[in-house]
Amino acid sequence: METKVVSRAFAGSLPVDSVQALASKNLKNIPSRYIRPEIEFEVVPIDESHGSSLLTLKQLINHGIADELIEKMKIDTQEFFKFPLEEKMAYAQLPNEIEGYGQTLVRSVDQKLDWNDMLCLFPLPVPLRNIRLWPTNPPSFR
Repeated sequence: METKVVSRAFAGSLPVDSVQALASKNLKNIPSRYIRPEIEFEVVPIDESHGSSLLTLKQLINHGIADELIEKMKIDTQEFFKFPLEEKMAYAQLPNEIEGYGQTLVRSVDQKLDWNDMLCLFPLPVPLRNIRLWPTNPPSFR
């Protein structure tokens, strides 16, 4: 029987400083790669239940995942992003990878970036799951 090897070769990202690290430097000016002159004004949605513009997971219908589980995933994700940068960097993307903590799909040094950090994980299919990048804190995240 032939063994099928699942490729993890996705379009990777160039490494960039985390937005949290940039924000902690108290810069006088926003770095140019985060300025988008084509967007004059953008409304940032506020998650009223948490009082800030936090990640909101969109829910589809008929997916079979309990609302309680989705809510717990949101809480665990929010808790992860509250941790100090050093703790989150334990899950940082490796160069030319897409999974992990950081910015995804950074292709060039001139590319405009979003003013955010993210955690990209592949839960399915299981052969693509890189458990090393799944936070252990909060303990229920995995």
